[in-house]
Amino acid sequence: MFDYIEGEVARRAPARLVLDVGGVGYDLFVPLSSRFPHSGRVRAWTHLVVREDAHTLCGFEDRETRDLFRLLLTVRGVGPTMALSVLSGLPREPLIEAVAAGDTATLTRIRGIGKKTAEQILLDLRDKAAELRAKSSPGSGPARTAEAGRDPTLEDAIAALVSIGYPEKEARASVERAARKVDRRDLEKLVRAALTG
Repeated sequence: MFDYIEGEVARRAPARLVLDVGGVGYDLFVPLSSRFPHSGRVRAWTHLVVREDAHTLCGFEDRETRDLFRLLLTVRGVGPTMALSVLSGLPREPLIEAVAAGDTATLTRIRGIGKKTAEQILLDLRDKAAELRAKSSPGSGPARTAEAGRDPTLEDAIAALVSIGYPEKEARASVERAARKVDRRDLEKLVRAALTG
C-alpha cells in the first residue's frame, strides 16, 4: 500500500518516528538501530502490517533494510515485532554477514532471539545471503551495476511477491513473465498478473 512516506519529523523516539505529511502525522515503528534525525525532512521506506485489531506502519532508512525486514517475515516463527527486534539488535550489513557465515552465536546475542529462532533464520535465509550481500555492498562492481540498471517497477513487484512468501527466484520469474503480458509500468497490474500466472 505504501512504498515510502516523506515528510517533516514531528517526533523522534528510539523506536518510533512520526512524520508530518501535509498536516497528517504518520506514526512508524522503526528499528532501534535507525539513524533518523530528530528534525528536518526525511523519507522512510515502509511496510504495513495488517492485523484484525490494528494496522501498523514500520519504517526504515532505506529500501534494502525494508526488503530485509520483509525477508525476515518469511522465516517460520518470525513476525513483525521479532523482525524489528532482529534489525534493532543487528543492522543490515552485520546481519547479512552473520547469516552468510552461519553465525548462530551472533544472532542469539540479539534480545529475544533464542537458539531455535536463530537456526531457523539461518536455515530460511542462508541461500539468499550471497545475493543480499551483493545488494548491500557499496562498490560491489558488476553486481551493483546490474542492480542499478534494473527496472524499478519490476523490482517493486518482485519485492511485493517476496513479502508474501515467494522465493525471490520464483518471484522474479513470475514478474518477468507478467511483464510480457501487461503494461510493465503499472505495478498493480504487474503484481496481479504475476500472482495469477
